[in-house]
Amino acid sequence: MAMKKMNVDIEKVAAAIESDAGESLPDLRQALLEAQAGLGRVTTPEQILVRQAREKSGLTQAAFAERIQTPVATLRDWEQGRFAPPGGVLCLLRLIVKHPELSQELAEA
Repeated sequence: MAMKKMNVDIEKVAAAIESDAGESLPDLRQALLEAQAGLGRVTTPEQILVRQAREKSGLTQAAFAERIQTPVATLRDWEQGRFAPPGGVLCLLRLIVKHPELSQELAEA
């Protein structure tokens, strides 16, 4: 079933949102145009895997990044889908999801 495309005044919507926010939001108009065009955020299986492994380990991003010896900025990039982790990291993350205790063993190694 096709979605009906709505004709929305992007400038009017952006002005209302900025008025509510009390500040100018530089990327708002582009985001509204993308939403109107049907473009949206896509979550990859790799992103989900990274988040699951970190959450199962019970650690913050900073603590988990340290645990897997990765810069926290890189972990954030993986979680936000800017980059995918390399194959070896994906294998490690799959193991941590299935066996969260392995995360603690990494700390003790």
